[in-house]
Amino acid sequence: MENIMKVVDVQLSEEEQFFEQVSQQKRNLYGIAYSYLRNDADALEILQEATCRAWIKRKSLKDEDRFTPWIIRILINCCMDELKRKKRKTTAEPQRYEGGIMELASDQRLDMEQALDNVKPKYRQVLVLKYYRDMTITEIAEVLEKPEGTIKTWLNKGLKQLRDKMKRKGDVYHG
Repeated sequence: MENIMKVVDVQLSEEEQFFEQVSQQKRNLYGIAYSYLRNDADALEILQEATCRAWIKRKSLKDEDRFTPWIIRILINCCMDELKRKKRKTTAEPQRYEGGIMELASDQRLDMEQALDNVKPKYRQVLVLKYYRDMTITEIAEVLEKPEGTIKTWLNKGLKQLRDKMKRKGDVYHG
């Protein structure tokens, strides 16, 4: 009986430690999820899904110091899965923005977000992490498991695509 109690204590402390680490990252994780999904309810749901996936896969994390990039990677994968699922379900109804940390301040903000939606996904990931989450190139490279040079290239190409999309949008208004 005493051995069973020790196992339960170890499991509780492992669970408590895991959720403490998640709790320390919750604002950052929510912000990333929201920047992908632009909806409070979806962001919270995906955050819950990512936490669940991370708990299930916790044994695959070999280095505890890499917890943050590891869970961000899981979250991004969950967000991408959700976006793919929504795309397959495509409705004619436009997305509604429900306020939150990225409330639309103007038509320009909406134009920027629509333009960002049309940037290649790998470039969009880098742009979101860099400009919406204020991550460094090194941190982004760690999260996406890519060399820093690749991240810099993707950032530059993403910015170029974004500028081109915004310029075309401006030509429509001023043309």
